[in-house]
Amino acid sequence: MNLLHALNRGYSILKSNNIGSYKIDAELILCQSLNISREELILNLNRSINSNDYIKYQKDIERRKAKEPVAYILKKKEFWKNEFYISENVLIPRPESELLIEETLKLISKNQNKKLLEIGVGSGCLIVSILKDRKNCFGTGIDCCKKAVKTANINAKLHQIQNRIKILKSDVDNFKSGKYDFILSNPPYIDKHQLKYLDVNEFEPLKALDGGIEGTEVLMKVVLRASQLLKVNGKLIIEIGKNQKYKVINFLYKNNFFVNKIVKDLSSIDRCIICTKLC
Repeated sequence: MNLLHALNRGYSILKSNNIGSYKIDAELILCQSLNISREELILNLNRSINSNDYIKYQKDIERRKAKEPVAYILKKKEFWKNEFYISENVLIPRPESELLIEETLKLISKNQNKKLLEIGVGSGCLIVSILKDRKNCFGTGIDCCKKAVKTANINAKLHQIQNRIKILKSDVDNFKSGKYDFILSNPPYIDKHQLKYLDVNEFEPLKALDGGIEGTEVLMKVVLRASQLLKVNGKLIIEIGKNQKYKVINFLYKNNFFVNKIVKDLSSIDRCIICTKLC
């Protein structure tokens, strides 16, 4: 069997199971099985595939057929300007979360030395991306999941910033160490009652999605902790869910924050709040 035949079989299986991205998914999965780039695949479609590689490809196609996200199958995800290792213990990075990186980088010049904290570090893709671009800054990341901490540490080493970051197992309520210039967070913000309607519910860690009743339970905890850990005039950059803007803003004002900016995502949903600790 050649690569074209294998690829067409993958296309057919995924398409018949209503995988909208069946073409790119089958190609990426085959590339992973062969350890080659997409360019190499396209240029060598008449090449034969050995039985071991084909068996691995079939198994991974079956995983995708069952709606498992491609990032978990490939164990990697492109995000911002980089590729990150992704385990099943962390949320898969979404394009809208890149807003947090973009807005943070606008506030830190290339030569500044700032201390950053990420609450709910997950894969580490946010703070690692920022530290990779701002080489004089130092960071700390916390997460309540031990396996997420391991994943973030892998990504810190992968992007060679491990000497400028500490990644610790801690939940937001119990972390009380240090004072920071910037705190960023993409906390769980989905209403508990909506989780059962999500396609990702079966595969992605529920703890990284479940924001409690109304989806703002963890968001409020992040704001409270940030009010204690930020330096005066320090910045909190936080991701929020749909229709949460006014509730979060009111809570920020009550906790001595000034809201500088609200940024919409590509779907015109209010997604990111940038605010300053006043005192």
